[in-house]
Amino acid sequence: MNEHSKWWALAAICIATFMLLLDVTIVNVALPEIERDLGAEFSDLQWVINAYALTLGATLLTAGAVADRIGRRRVFTFGLVLFSLASLACGLADSPLALNVARGVQGLGGAAIFATSLALLAQTFQSNRERATALAIWGATTGASVAVGPLVGGLIIELASWEWIFFVNVPVGMLAVALTLRRVGESSDPNAGRIDWAGLVLFSVALAALIFGLQRGNDEGWGSTTIVATLVGATVAFVLFIAVERRQVRPMLDLALFRKPTTSGASIAVLAIAAGVFAMLLFLTLYLQNVLGYDALESGLRLLPLTVASFFAAAIGARLGERLPIGALLGVALAFAGTGLLLMRGISPGGEWTVLLPGMVLTGAGIGLLNPSVAKAALGVVHPARSGMASGLNSTFRIGGVALGVAGLGAVFQHEVASKVVETLAGTSLQPQAERLGDAFASGNPQAAVASVPPGQRGVLAQAAEASFVSGLESILLVAALVCFAGAVLSVILVRQRDFVQQPGETAAVAA
Repeated sequence: MNEHSKWWALAAICIATFMLLLDVTIVNVALPEIERDLGAEFSDLQWVINAYALTLGATLLTAGAVADRIGRRRVFTFGLVLFSLASLACGLADSPLALNVARGVQGLGGAAIFATSLALLAQTFQSNRERATALAIWGATTGASVAVGPLVGGLIIELASWEWIFFVNVPVGMLAVALTLRRVGESSDPNAGRIDWAGLVLFSVALAALIFGLQRGNDEGWGSTTIVATLVGATVAFVLFIAVERRQVRPMLDLALFRKPTTSGASIAVLAIAAGVFAMLLFLTLYLQNVLGYDALESGLRLLPLTVASFFAAAIGARLGERLPIGALLGVALAFAGTGLLLMRGISPGGEWTVLLPGMVLTGAGIGLLNPSVAKAALGVVHPARSGMASGLNSTFRIGGVALGVAGLGAVFQHEVASKVVETLAGTSLQPQAERLGDAFASGNPQAAVASVPPGQRGVLAQAAEASFVSGLESILLVAALVCFAGAVLSVILVRQRDFVQQPGETAAVAA
């Protein structure tokens, strides 16, 4: 492949990656519009997010294994076409069910794209310096796509309607298809075996059950038969998945990868940044819109400092990755992110959004430093023939981390908000309704709850709503920070330079 084609190939991969990751967060600012237009309930709105994240996270490993078998460019192109068609179906949906089904299909297409993106980069850029540059650009793209989602969504809604956040994917997807067919080379693993259907089913069931249990725990009761059975089922499915993978000749997930601690360290690092930072963007957006009163576009603009910081830090992180141990760099990146989350805890009722600014910048820097380094760690410990599986594993932890983070942080947030409302309204005339109002606040719809009480009581309730939301946000910012700090420590311990392997065509190890 000539030099010109390499960078066009990178453009195709980055466009596709940006598009699919944008859809993780772009929909957040459109949920109120979707609710009104389709007559959706809050549970429907949750599935607008989760249907996409679940199918994306659950099928990433299989998509990587399929790509190793039948061709990575072929699977990547199929994913682009499926994602584009599903996006069209999302925009045309006339009911919550139709939208959520289309979102699930979007996730399947996204899995085919994301699971192969790192593998395609690895085959396209052979030299250490070129690969470092490509990973820096790809890393900045992944970080920015999630962070900039609310801004892009707000701008589209301001200029058109919520349907266009999906329609715009169609021409972008077709552009990426054209570039891929013309500029991206094909590759596969000549020793790939049959598709591991048992592993796919068990892993999907385990992930879906775990997320459902976390999401519904507060509503159903953590000791209820439904939640206990769901979480036990998730555990059993995961244990069976491990047992099945150990017996497979060519498993969906080769557990031998984890014999090198660096694989575990890289997986934990990307899980921590996804669950601790990317998942928090949903709650920060709700704070900006529902508490501070900004519209979709204004909220997106206030998240820009995080995006800009991640872009600049990604370039710096790629350069530092050539000089410093990758484990140390991952630890520093996650420490930055965790510290940034702690700085955001300075919010208070009646405060301004600028209190979040220092924390946003530091958190964005952490994202930028981590992305190219964690990609290098994920690919640097495997033979190129197994890069599809390594890419799928890395991406599974990233997207699965977002889904688990939203569910887990959401459970803590919902409990804290509901409890704070009951505490705040104790001794007032609204005390008999405190539990119902607390549930409404925890669901992210305080305006409707305030409007449901007599006008003379709305001032007190509005104050309780803001105080409870801020209290819940403070709590989950602390939890998210602890997740990042734990990931930092484990990354430093587990990621070892001696685990990296020599890649063909390179003059030095992947992590110099």
